[in-house]
Amino acid sequence: MGLVETVIDFLGPWNWWVLGLVLLAVEILIPGTFFLWFGVSAIVVGTISLFITWGWQAQVIVFMVLAVVALVASRMLLRRTREPEPAETTFLNRRGARLIGRTFTLTEPIVEGSGRLKIDDSVWRVSGPDLAAGTRVTIVDADGALLRVGPAEVAETA
Repeated sequence: MGLVETVIDFLGPWNWWVLGLVLLAVEILIPGTFFLWFGVSAIVVGTISLFITWGWQAQVIVFMVLAVVALVASRMLLRRTREPEPAETTFLNRRGARLIGRTFTLTEPIVEGSGRLKIDDSVWRVSGPDLAAGTRVTIVDADGALLRVGPAEVAETA
């Protein structure tokens, strides 16, 4: 009897349960649903080993088949359920685009085409026609961290 057969006979289903729990712990440390299916497959093989006496070769084959089938099935299911958002609807790394169309009151005047506007807890650089502080402006475009504004009345009719 070889070393592998001796260890499997000695440990019985415990070796599969321990392997399954270790793989589930790895999944917790490195999330991504990859190790999850290997851990579940090991626990299933350990549970089957309680009721059936079978060789270690069959146990390993069933473990590999279960793990691959579960992994492929989960990837297909996740791909189907996780539809990416269209790029034009996401504002990640484009915070200024989210502000287009909103109206604010200038806290500082726009002089020679540039100024600053406080929006919530941020101060934005703005460009547009020269306007006095207190004027209502609408954001018409965003270019990175620079917002282009116009008087609220003109921007609303355009």
